[in-house]
Amino acid sequence: MHGSVRCMFPQLSPKAGFAVTARIRTSATPIAGRCYYDRPDWWSYVLTLPAPRFIVAQDVDPLPGVGALVGRVHAQIARSLGCTAYITNGAARHLEGLADAGLQVFAGNITVSHAYAHVIDFGGTVEIDGLRIEPGDLLHCDQNGVVSVPAQIAGEIPEVAKTLLHEESELIDFCRSGKFSFEELAQKLGEASGKLGHHQNVK
Repeated sequence: MHGSVRCMFPQLSPKAGFAVTARIRTSATPIAGRCYYDRPDWWSYVLTLPAPRFIVAQDVDPLPGVGALVGRVHAQIARSLGCTAYITNGAARHLEGLADAGLQVFAGNITVSHAYAHVIDFGGTVEIDGLRIEPGDLLHCDQNGVVSVPAQIAGEIPEVAKTLLHEESELIDFCRSGKFSFEELAQKLGEASGKLGHHQNVK
């Protein structure tokens, strides 16, 4: 994601999960019913995707974030249904209640009210902060943001990440050491660049 959607709880550990998608509105009353409490079909849909689940809700109002779908009640329901994160270009509210539920939240802003928050449809393609997301997409989030992970390479990522972290740690240790020199740094950067190119060309 581009960065306007920000992490509400950077102290929480990184998470990965499968996208459960919805489109919401918050600035106009729903055609029928009252709010998301009246949509058992929405909650039933959430359970059709594998756990752990990320709720990904695109606020399609002209001015997203007038109200917030996610609050402490929504968070507790979501957590009870195996959801570990909530991602929206709209708003979040009641941060204390969200933190108490242990739900990681990414949102475009914070607001004081649900306003007229309601789900208008679900199970389709959404776009949050420049990232196009399909139902079932594998997502990863931490305090730095949200990325989509191609399923075909997901199994290879832990080993590659472990190798890259080791190489970065060695370079950082060298920069902090009394043996540092620009000449050796240039050599190590050249070696690191070659290894990075190899990792990127594995597929």
